[in-house]
Amino acid sequence: MSKVIVVYWSGTGNTEKMAELIAKGAEGKGASVVCKNVSAASVAELADYDVVAFGSPSMGVETIEETEMEPFFSEVLPGLKGKKAAVFGSYGWGDGEWLRTWADRVREAGARLVGDGLAVHEAPDDISSADCVAYGERIAAF
Repeated sequence: MSKVIVVYWSGTGNTEKMAELIAKGAEGKGASVVCKNVSAASVAELADYDVVAFGSPSMGVETIEETEMEPFFSEVLPGLKGKKAAVFGSYGWGDGEWLRTWADRVREAGARLVGDGLAVHEAPDDISSADCVAYGERIAAF
């Protein structure tokens, strides 16, 4: 059974909803899952998990959230070499460039990324909610 931690930042609740659905999908495939806001997460605890999933909405000029998620992620980044990781989040404008850039950062750090990440436009609807659950299933099986 894989151990998965989902660490996210959410301003409007869209990315939080995604995190919950991803956790549900991973649990449905037998993974042991912890889902928490980045403000409650510590860099040290990530070593205890087989897969780390990071979630953030697109902010500003196609970046991840800059006051909590970016500093946390930057601190985690050197320790991702050889680790399994996933990235996800919601966006309201643009074309998902922030997620592609984030995925590239994870790969460049030497982590194994689950797919290319998962981006959802605005709040998860029925289809994108199912996509989130399916992404969680992929994370558990990765």
